[in-house]
Amino acid sequence: MPVRVVESSAPSQVSGASSGNTLPQACSLLTVGQNVSSLQNEKDEAWRVNVCIQGCDLDHGYLCGTMEALNVPMADTPVVTFWEGEIVDGKNYTFFTGKWEATPEDDIRHWTKFPSFSPLLSRVEADGGKTLDLSSYQYIFMRWKEQYFVNVGEDCGLTIAGFYYVCFSCSDGSISGFYYDPKSSPFQKLELKATNAGRSGFSFSTYEFQ
Repeated sequence: MPVRVVESSAPSQVSGASSGNTLPQACSLLTVGQNVSSLQNEKDEAWRVNVCIQGCDLDHGYLCGTMEALNVPMADTPVVTFWEGEIVDGKNYTFFTGKWEATPEDDIRHWTKFPSFSPLLSRVEADGGKTLDLSSYQYIFMRWKEQYFVNVGEDCGLTIAGFYYVCFSCSDGSISGFYYDPKSSPFQKLELKATNAGRSGFSFSTYEFQ
Protein backbone atom coordinates (compact mmCIF):
# COMPACT_ATOMS: atom_id res chain seq x y z
CA MET A 1 0.00 0.00 0.00
CA PRO A 2 2.17 2.87 -1.25
CA VAL A 3 1.57 6.50 -0.39
CA ARG A 4 -1.30 7.93 -2.41
CA VAL A 5 -0.12 10.04 -5.33
CA VAL A 6 -2.13 13.19 -6.00
CA GLU A 7 -2.18 13.84 -9.73
CA SER A 8 -1.07 17.30 -10.86
CA SER A 9 -1.83 16.52 -14.45
CA ALA A 10 19.60 -19.82 -11.74
CA PRO A 11 16.25 -21.28 -11.36
CA SER A 12 15.42 -24.95 -11.73
CA GLN A 13 14.13 -26.18 -15.08
CA VAL A 14 10.39 -26.16 -15.60
CA SER A 15 8.59 -29.29 -16.75
CA GLY A 16 7.29 -29.66 -20.29
CA ALA A 17 3.79 -29.11 -21.56
CA SER A 18 1.02 -31.02 -19.90
CA SER A 19 -2.39 -31.88 -21.29
CA GLY A 20 -3.92 -31.35 -17.87
CA ASN A 21 -2.80 -28.56 -15.58
CA THR A 22 -1.65 -29.59 -12.13
CA LEU A 23 -1.61 -27.42 -9.05
CA PRO A 24 1.52 -25.87 -7.55
CA GLN A 25 3.09 -27.92 -4.80
CA ALA A 26 2.04 -27.24 -1.24
CA CYS A 27 4.33 -24.74 0.43
CA SER A 28 4.64 -23.90 4.13
CA LEU A 29 4.73 -20.22 3.21
CA LEU A 30 1.04 -20.46 2.35
CA THR A 31 -0.05 -21.80 5.71
CA VAL A 32 -3.23 -20.21 7.06
CA GLY A 33 -2.33 -18.08 10.06
CA GLN A 34 1.16 -17.35 8.78
CA ASN A 35 2.27 -13.93 10.00
CA VAL A 36 4.85 -11.80 8.24
CA SER A 37 6.54 -8.77 9.74
CA SER A 38 7.94 -6.29 7.29
CA LEU A 39 9.35 -2.84 6.69
CA GLN A 40 7.92 -0.83 3.82
CA ASN A 41 9.80 2.13 2.41
CA GLU A 42 8.25 4.81 0.22
CA LYS A 43 10.77 7.38 -0.97
CA ASP A 44 12.39 8.69 2.24
CA GLU A 45 9.74 7.31 4.60
CA ALA A 46 9.36 3.86 6.10
CA TRP A 47 6.78 2.01 8.16
CA ARG A 48 6.29 -1.43 9.61
CA VAL A 49 3.86 -3.80 7.89
CA ASN A 50 2.38 -6.98 9.34
CA VAL A 51 0.83 -9.49 6.94
CA CYS A 52 -1.34 -12.43 7.94
CA ILE A 53 -2.53 -15.16 5.58
CA GLN A 54 -6.10 -15.95 6.59
CA GLY A 55 -7.22 -18.30 3.85
CA CYS A 56 -5.65 -20.51 1.19
CA ASP A 57 -7.38 -22.72 -1.38
CA LEU A 58 -4.90 -24.25 -3.84
CA ASP A 59 -7.66 -26.04 -5.74
CA HIS A 60 -9.11 -22.70 -6.78
CA GLY A 61 -5.84 -20.74 -6.85
CA TYR A 62 -6.98 -18.44 -4.06
CA LEU A 63 -5.59 -16.97 -0.87
CA CYS A 64 -6.40 -13.95 1.25
CA GLY A 65 -5.23 -12.08 4.28
CA THR A 66 -4.68 -8.72 5.91
CA MET A 67 -1.95 -6.09 5.83
CA GLU A 68 -1.45 -3.80 8.80
CA ALA A 69 0.74 -0.76 8.19
CA LEU A 70 2.12 0.90 11.34
CA ASN A 71 3.51 4.42 11.75
CA VAL A 72 2.23 5.43 8.32
CA PRO A 73 2.97 9.04 7.31
CA MET A 74 -0.23 11.13 7.25
CA ALA A 75 -2.17 8.45 9.20
CA ASP A 76 -3.08 8.78 12.88
CA THR A 77 -3.69 5.06 13.37
CA PRO A 78 -2.39 1.77 11.96
CA VAL A 79 -3.92 1.14 8.54
CA VAL A 80 -5.39 -2.32 7.95
CA THR A 81 -6.39 -3.59 4.52
CA PHE A 82 -7.91 -6.87 3.36
CA TRP A 83 -6.26 -8.44 0.32
CA GLU A 84 -7.02 -11.35 -1.97
CA GLY A 85 -4.49 -13.28 -3.99
CA GLU A 86 -4.49 -15.21 -7.26
CA ILE A 87 -2.12 -18.17 -7.53
CA VAL A 88 -0.80 -18.56 -11.08
CA ASP A 89 -1.36 -22.24 -11.83
CA GLY A 90 -2.40 -22.26 -15.50
CA LYS A 91 -5.77 -23.64 -14.47
CA ASN A 92 -7.45 -20.92 -12.46
CA TYR A 93 -5.13 -18.04 -13.33
CA THR A 94 -2.42 -17.43 -15.91
CA PHE A 95 0.44 -14.95 -15.96
CA PHE A 96 -1.77 -12.50 -17.87
CA THR A 97 -3.73 -10.36 -15.42
CA GLY A 98 -6.47 -9.16 -17.75
CA LYS A 99 -7.72 -6.46 -15.35
CA TRP A 100 -6.61 -3.73 -12.95
CA GLU A 101 -5.34 -1.67 -15.91
CA ALA A 102 -2.55 -4.18 -16.55
CA THR A 103 -1.87 -5.12 -20.16
CA PRO A 104 -0.01 -8.28 -21.25
CA GLU A 105 2.98 -6.03 -21.89
CA ASP A 106 2.78 -4.73 -18.30
CA ASP A 107 2.59 -8.32 -17.07
CA ILE A 108 5.67 -9.40 -18.99
CA ARG A 109 7.65 -6.34 -17.86
CA HIS A 110 6.91 -7.14 -14.22
CA TRP A 111 7.24 -10.93 -14.30
CA THR A 112 10.61 -10.68 -16.04
CA LYS A 113 11.92 -8.77 -13.04
CA PHE A 114 12.00 -12.15 -11.27
CA PRO A 115 15.04 -14.26 -12.32
CA SER A 116 13.01 -17.42 -11.64
CA PHE A 117 10.59 -16.42 -14.38
CA SER A 118 13.19 -16.53 -17.17
CA PRO A 119 12.73 -20.25 -18.09
CA LEU A 120 8.99 -19.63 -18.48
CA LEU A 121 9.10 -16.52 -20.65
CA SER A 122 8.67 -18.00 -24.12
CA ARG A 123 5.73 -20.15 -23.09
CA VAL A 124 4.06 -17.29 -21.25
CA GLU A 125 4.44 -15.01 -24.24
CA ALA A 126 2.73 -17.69 -26.34
CA ASP A 127 -0.33 -18.45 -24.22
CA GLY A 128 0.03 -16.85 -20.79
CA GLY A 129 1.46 -20.09 -19.39
CA LYS A 130 -1.67 -22.19 -19.83
CA THR A 131 0.36 -25.21 -20.99
CA LEU A 132 3.01 -24.98 -18.26
CA ASP A 133 3.18 -27.63 -15.57
CA LEU A 134 4.14 -25.68 -12.45
CA SER A 135 3.41 -28.50 -10.00
CA SER A 136 7.07 -29.24 -9.28
CA TYR A 137 8.48 -25.77 -9.87
CA GLN A 138 10.31 -24.33 -6.88
CA TYR A 139 8.61 -20.96 -7.21
CA ILE A 140 4.97 -19.94 -6.85
CA PHE A 141 3.83 -16.83 -8.69
CA MET A 142 0.90 -14.78 -7.48
CA ARG A 143 -0.92 -11.48 -7.63
CA TRP A 144 -2.01 -9.81 -4.39
CA LYS A 145 -4.75 -7.17 -4.61
CA GLU A 146 -5.84 -5.11 -1.63
CA GLN A 147 -9.63 -4.94 -1.73
CA TYR A 148 -10.59 -2.41 0.92
CA PHE A 149 -9.51 -0.52 4.03
CA VAL A 150 -10.68 -2.30 7.18
CA ASN A 151 -10.40 0.41 9.81
CA VAL A 152 -9.88 3.74 8.05
CA GLY A 153 -11.31 5.71 5.17
CA GLU A 154 -9.81 6.18 1.73
CA ASP A 155 -8.39 9.54 2.82
CA CYS A 156 -5.79 7.85 5.05
CA GLY A 157 -2.92 8.83 2.74
CA LEU A 158 -2.35 5.38 1.22
CA THR A 159 -3.62 3.93 -2.03
CA ILE A 160 -4.79 0.41 -2.82
CA ALA A 161 -5.52 1.09 -6.47
CA GLY A 162 -2.71 -1.17 -7.68
CA PHE A 163 -1.64 -4.73 -6.97
CA TYR A 164 1.48 -6.79 -6.31
CA TYR A 165 3.20 -9.25 -8.62
CA VAL A 166 4.60 -11.77 -6.13
CA CYS A 167 7.09 -14.63 -6.30
CA PHE A 168 7.47 -17.17 -3.48
CA SER A 169 10.49 -19.46 -3.24
CA CYS A 170 9.54 -22.82 -1.76
CA SER A 171 13.17 -23.79 -1.26
CA ASP A 172 14.42 -20.97 0.96
CA GLY A 173 11.26 -19.10 1.98
CA SER A 174 12.16 -15.82 0.28
CA ILE A 175 9.47 -13.55 -1.10
CA SER A 176 9.84 -10.79 -3.66
CA GLY A 177 7.31 -8.60 -5.36
CA PHE A 178 6.70 -5.54 -7.50
CA TYR A 179 3.83 -3.11 -7.09
CA TYR A 180 1.92 -2.03 -10.18
CA ASP A 181 -0.26 1.06 -10.38
CA PRO A 182 -0.12 3.40 -13.39
CA LYS A 183 -0.41 6.35 -11.01
CA SER A 184 2.41 5.24 -8.67
CA SER A 185 6.18 5.04 -9.05
CA PRO A 186 7.03 2.06 -11.29
CA PHE A 187 8.62 -1.17 -10.10
CA GLN A 188 8.49 -0.51 -6.36
CA LYS A 189 10.29 -3.58 -5.10
CA LEU A 190 9.25 -5.77 -2.20
CA GLU A 191 11.74 -8.26 -0.72
CA LEU A 192 11.56 -10.66 2.18
CA LYS A 193 14.00 -13.25 3.45
CA ALA A 194 13.20 -16.14 5.75
CA THR A 195 15.28 -16.14 8.95
CA ASN A 196 14.52 -19.67 10.12
CA ALA A 197 12.04 -22.52 9.70
CA GLY A 198 9.86 -23.57 12.59
CA ARG A 199 7.12 -26.08 13.23
CA SER A 200 4.49 -23.91 11.58
CA GLY A 201 6.62 -22.89 8.60
CA PHE A 202 9.02 -20.05 8.00
CA SER A 203 9.49 -16.98 10.16
CA PHE A 204 10.55 -13.76 8.49
CA SER A 205 12.58 -10.64 9.02
CA THR A 206 11.69 -7.64 6.86
CA TYR A 207 10.05 -6.49 3.67
CA GLU A 208 11.65 -3.55 1.93
CA PHE A 209 10.22 -1.24 -0.70
CA GLN A 210 12.82 0.33 -2.98
